[in-house]
Amino acid sequence: PLAPAVKNFTLNFTITNLQFTADMEKPSSRRFKSTEKVMYHYVSLANNALLGHSSLSIPHLLPSLGHFAYFHNRDDTGVDAMCSCRDEPSDPKFNSTTVYHELSKMTNGITKLGPYSLNSQSLYVNG
Repeated sequence: PLAPAVKNFTLNFTITNLQFTADMEKPSSRRFKSTEKVMYHYVSLANNALLGHSSLSIPHLLPSLGHFAYFHNRDDTGVDAMCSCRDEPSDPKFNSTTVYHELSKMTNGITKLGPYSLNSQSLYVNG
């Protein structure tokens, strides 16, 4: 059988209690790598919650390691995370609106992601 297709999409959000520094733009920097590790952890926790404790049944919704980008957003840090999910004909189709609403619920109205505070107007699911 053919391997399932992969659907790529991005998650964008702004962290209000993580001050942006210039070295966060450099994937080779220690700061980028440590922040990426933390972001991967929390986005993966959100993935597990989506798979196990929500109305979604999207398999393998995961951030693609190494595909985080950080950008200066006033005094805050913006995050772009490239994610993917399997796209099998028997699975429900990917719906960015549904993913947005589930992530909103899991982040307390888009306000908390682990130790991070989020700008409640910043979540965007593009896909």
